[in-house]
Amino acid sequence: MSDLIRPARAGELAAVGALISHSFDHLAADAYLVPVPGDRERVMADFFTLETEYASGHGKVEVVDHPDGGLAAAAVWYDRTAPLPEFPDYLERLTALAGEHLERFGALGELFEKNHPTEPHWHLQFLAVRPDEQGHGLGGALMSNVHDLLDAQGLPAYLEATNENNVRLYRRHGYTAMDPFEIHLPDGTPFYRMWRPAS
Repeated sequence: MSDLIRPARAGELAAVGALISHSFDHLAADAYLVPVPGDRERVMADFFTLETEYASGHGKVEVVDHPDGGLAAAAVWYDRTAPLPEFPDYLERLTALAGEHLERFGALGELFEKNHPTEPHWHLQFLAVRPDEQGHGLGGALMSNVHDLLDAQGLPAYLEATNENNVRLYRRHGYTAMDPFEIHLPDGTPFYRMWRPAS
């Protein structure tokens, strides 16, 4: 299945953001960030696109094409083996896209920054599979494609899982619970910190 995986092209980054937003629309974290259902998928697509643009220059953005057109799955990774450089205009763009929800996005950023590991690693920021393609191994293939590279370099990986179903998936791919394992948004929505040691 690895032959289906390719790097995202620059012109596809907004499509990656839209795919992630559509795939994540049911998550409690998205409902916290954008409580207005009619605005949620659009605002979150802009947010995920912003993050994906940064990762494209400081990590990897890999995709699988959908047989009917568009994208079936995507993985967005940050290379955290060294401090990330500042993202020009990030706050201005986040402010513009988040609008009245900016404080909530700020709470998310503070939560993640406060609890991010300091050891050099790669960060799986987003792993998204289109709902009609879930259960076919695309997410696992996208992970394994980068895990193989990290294993060859002796590098660990980190992620924040969004629910217990995802925790089970990530455990199957070598991730283990960190301490603290659960971290929470102000409304109590949990994320689960997980680490894949270098092999």
